[in-house]
Amino acid sequence: MKMANLPTHSGTSEELYALADAIGAVTGGAVAIEDLDHRVLAYSTLPDQRIDEHRRQGILERRVPNHQPEQLAQYREVMVAPGVVRLPVLAEAELPRAAVAIRAGHRPLGTIWAIEGDKPIDAEGERAMVDGARLAALHMLRRRSAAELDLQAREDALRAALRGRRTAREVRFELGLPGQRPLALLGFAPVAPESGGGDAAGDDLLVRLAAASTRHWPAVHAEASVATVGRTVYVLLPLDEAVSAFATARRLGEQAAAVLDLSVETPLRAAASRIGYGPEELPDLRAEVDDVLRVTTADPNAPGFATLQDTHARVLLAHVADELARRPRLRHPGIDAMLEHDRTKGTSFADSVTAWLDALGNVGEAAAKLTIHPNTLKYRLRRANELFAIDLDHPDDRLSCWLQLRMPR
Repeated sequence: MKMANLPTHSGTSEELYALADAIGAVTGGAVAIEDLDHRVLAYSTLPDQRIDEHRRQGILERRVPNHQPEQLAQYREVMVAPGVVRLPVLAEAELPRAAVAIRAGHRPLGTIWAIEGDKPIDAEGERAMVDGARLAALHMLRRRSAAELDLQAREDALRAALRGRRTAREVRFELGLPGQRPLALLGFAPVAPESGGGDAAGDDLLVRLAAASTRHWPAVHAEASVATVGRTVYVLLPLDEAVSAFATARRLGEQAAAVLDLSVETPLRAAASRIGYGPEELPDLRAEVDDVLRVTTADPNAPGFATLQDTHARVLLAHVADELARRPRLRHPGIDAMLEHDRTKGTSFADSVTAWLDALGNVGEAAAKLTIHPNTLKYRLRRANELFAIDLDHPDDRLSCWLQLRMPR
């Protein structure tokens, strides 16, 4: 049976069932079609097809059960693969499966899963799954409601506005922002993985975060617009009263952070901008949100929700680090020499100077932190001045020295 004999698309759920049957007839195994939330949209109903308890529960509950880490890893593998993926069983009673991603262009929509029949799925069966995924994408797109299409249009408009590619007048019209209403921009991003992680896993996580955000915000704020730019999901909130606007934005942002953190399998960080009063401010509001997320996503101990006021010092240090990286001539040569001396000679001048500066010049407190005698610390500070020309007696020099020592080494 060739995929040319599969039904044409008109967007009804009955045709998704027909598509599942057609794929199952070619592959010889029971087929299920799922969306990104692991909901079972359709399944094959051909006689004498083997199914296991996992598939049976998915059919009865219309959602795939038991989202264990290994199972989620399999979904991620399928979503980034260009074709059919053969997957090992995760339980003794489970039957082997093959799966393929459903995409519209680069946009993931779901997956097709086929249980292996009495014989393994052959090349013709794999072609049927790939062709079936293309048809399933057409069905799923045609089933989108007018409300979903409106959300997509708002997403495109907000994304362009955040990049500065829309005039204020265009943004007001496309996002329905009459008058000078207070505006708050929220941002949501996953915590940076310690191991660095893979791009594929990060892309899949971002897709899930965006999908969860698109479901959440229409339910809590009818005028919210959601858009993904880079590695961040942004939410624009038109608010009513300037006096309570920031408090409202913070409350909604904290609630969303808690909900979305449960919707994806990784810790999230959320940030809120100051209150703006016109669409022309959106690129600046985005920059503020990005600054906050830059420092909080890199810190596993940072709060789940933060503003610039909460993170001002770390944001400032990040920008100082950027400037020193762009203009290395601004760096104090003595500090670089001291760091190099510590690295090659095994000394601790930089840690000693940093501890003394952190303690505001209190030798006893700094020495206790370093677990050394106060006289030892005094000797190190004196030698740092002699060897590297670091003047700790002048307040401006102390500030310059401290800023440079606070940079990542």
